[in-house]
Amino acid sequence: MIRPYILAETNWKHLKNAKFELAVLPWGATEAHNYHLPYATDVIEGDFIAAESAKIAWEKGANVIVLPSIPFGTNTGQSDIYLDINLNPSTRFAILSDIIEVLNRQGIYKLMILNSHGGNDWKSIVRELGLKYPKMFICVTNWFKSLDKNLYFENSGDHADEMETSLILYLKPELVLPKKEWGEGKEKKNKIKAFSEAWAWTERPWSQISEDTGVGNPKAASSEKGEKFFKDVCEKMAELLIDISKADTNDLYK
Repeated sequence: MIRPYILAETNWKHLKNAKFELAVLPWGATEAHNYHLPYATDVIEGDFIAAESAKIAWEKGANVIVLPSIPFGTNTGQSDIYLDINLNPSTRFAILSDIIEVLNRQGIYKLMILNSHGGNDWKSIVRELGLKYPKMFICVTNWFKSLDKNLYFENSGDHADEMETSLILYLKPELVLPKKEWGEGKEKKNKIKAFSEAWAWTERPWSQISEDTGVGNPKAASSEKGEKFFKDVCEKMAELLIDISKADTNDLYK
């Protein structure tokens, strides 16, 4: 069945007289995720979360359209990891600028970037494009920060960890290698205290901080945990889609 809120599936017959309030752009990455998860992990997560969230919002009256995902992200810290595909921030800026130009020209003045990769830093890009396109309301969401992961998972991490492994076990189990193949996701911390405390920042050279490219022990992952987390993330994201779709962006503050 055609999902009318998914641009890649709908058609000109339905769109020629359509009017959407909000466009959603999932943006992922193509990169190694420990030994056991697919390179498209971030894309799969973004695709499924965007589609399910939009479905919930659409059925509650939100006029949203999900654009096709961008499958590549910024992977400058993983330049020596085989076939990790990097888009420099300036390239992401150019791609996003062209997409916003289309939306702005066609009267869709609200855009949500549904970010699905921690290496995609958006603030400076959105600030500059917001100045260039003053009619546009541009926002960024990081679905992986939308809930307290400690309520769902035993082990912390931020890459191919228990959370991501659980999600892919639920969404695409056929793409997950057997558990005996999973790396432990041990992370080497920066010896300089300020960076480990996260009030100072420098990019992590991935091959130096992780032997298996994972950060976070995935061993306790399960499809059941992934299902619960996925559904709760999508419910929360759908609420935001509804709120943005119906909001007067010139009257957001009180």
